[in-house]
Amino acid sequence: MPQKSFYDQVYDVVAKIPAGRVATFGQIAALIGRPRMARFVGYASNNQKSWHLPWHRVVFKDGSLCGAGFFEQQYKALKEEGIKFTKDKHVIMEQFQWHPESESMPPDIRDWPLVF
Repeated sequence: MPQKSFYDQVYDVVAKIPAGRVATFGQIAALIGRPRMARFVGYASNNQKSWHLPWHRVVFKDGSLCGAGFFEQQYKALKEEGIKFTKDKHVIMEQFQWHPESESMPPDIRDWPLVF
């Protein structure tokens, strides 16, 4: 069986981030065994193949949100999931960072039926 591409491995992890939790770019890179490739996790988010994944749950290691073009949408989506923020709109990482090694693994959202 051929090995999955880097991007496909990233998508596998992002698909499992549960609602009400966030993961960092670096954390995702580490989870797939490529801890020095956090920037490339970000590049993976720009691929049209991954539009349906919960990218709003991926943040920087200090809890800050992504760039200006996605900031308000990401902030609103995370607030709707119950994520709490500091005054300067950083996720409270100590409370909301996903720890898959100590939490049960949620189902892969790509297995859910699409509803429009």
